[in-house]
Amino acid sequence: MIITSVECFVLLDPSFNKRAASSAQDNLVVKIGTDDGYTGVGEVDVHPWAAKALIEAPGTHSMGLGLRELLLGQDPLNTGLWDELYVRSAMNGRRGLGVCAIGALDMALWDLRGKVAGQPVWRLLGEATRTEILAYASLLPQGRSLAEQRESLVDRARRAVANGFRAIKLETIVKGPYAHNGLSEGDEAIVELVRACREAVGPEITMMVDVGYCWPNAQAALGIMRDLAEHDLFFLETPLSPDDLEGHAVLASLGLFRIASGEWLTTRYEFADLMDRGAVDVVQPDVGRVGGITEAMRVVKMAQARRRLVVPHCWKSAIGIAASAHVAVVAPNCPMIEFLPPDLSDSRLRRDLVKRELEVCDGVISLPQRPGLGIDVDDAALIEYDATRTLTV
Repeated sequence: MIITSVECFVLLDPSFNKRAASSAQDNLVVKIGTDDGYTGVGEVDVHPWAAKALIEAPGTHSMGLGLRELLLGQDPLNTGLWDELYVRSAMNGRRGLGVCAIGALDMALWDLRGKVAGQPVWRLLGEATRTEILAYASLLPQGRSLAEQRESLVDRARRAVANGFRAIKLETIVKGPYAHNGLSEGDEAIVELVRACREAVGPEITMMVDVGYCWPNAQAALGIMRDLAEHDLFFLETPLSPDDLEGHAVLASLGLFRIASGEWLTTRYEFADLMDRGAVDVVQPDVGRVGGITEAMRVVKMAQARRRLVVPHCWKSAIGIAASAHVAVVAPNCPMIEFLPPDLSDSRLRRDLVKRELEVCDGVISLPQRPGLGIDVDDAALIEYDATRTLTV
């Protein structure tokens, strides 16, 4: 069996909003096909046009080959392909976008391997450590004012709990460089949103907060930390730039609640720095961005050795959610995964891309049993959301 095709699909929700703090509005989906008729699918949460170029671009010398040409003719069952792609694209990749592109391909390769074996991906990764995966509802509010976002976030929190979710994460991205819908609020606005949602859902619901890298340094964050601690948070996500490792260590040392980060990091090497220098309590590899399932599993093992929790980031589609779930099944230090509920998402692409996905029932995903990732991409959606139909780049 050999790889005979590598296809890239840049997708875009035609109603995308450039001011929204939501990367679920676009996607890069890859399909890898073999001469025996098997197909694997993957995705990555990164600039889709740029990642597509890295995959499809031809190479001109031994240190600068394209990822697609490195894969064509290879045995897809060879689990050493990740290392070959990483080493042979290192001049142009090695970190950042290059690893993200590899991550999409690696996800597709694991999906393909599972289908060939007739087994769910997690069975190829190791022994199950649980029979179900806790999913937390990740909630981004609508609204162009603080009042509108508060009303929306409270409503979505209540709806998530009514739908059976036992854990929720509040996207309180109302200040800083990535503020949702252009808001520019103070720290008190974050506390106000958290307080309103905690009062709405009660004390039994596990609650997390994402502030979207809103503080320039640890000192700027200290004033709000104790106010947030009053609301019993499981973790505070991305308080600082991922480059401020020492600042993360300062916040973690306070011991008020767990500090979580890592959604933008690529490779186990960056996560080693985040854990060893940044001292974070929870690492959040995005399965696609970190380098795929192969590299995510390496991060899991590193975190386990350091007694850190792993909670995969996933703000994309049911493809990435499925990949996160398979990793979580075999990761003893993974208490939950991120889940963007389709009915609480503003992205049509999130709702339409996959026609059969892993289902959440009473806040958990049952152990996947179907071969591969266990999801079915809707090929009609690949046509409907083709970015060339809705955007001139």
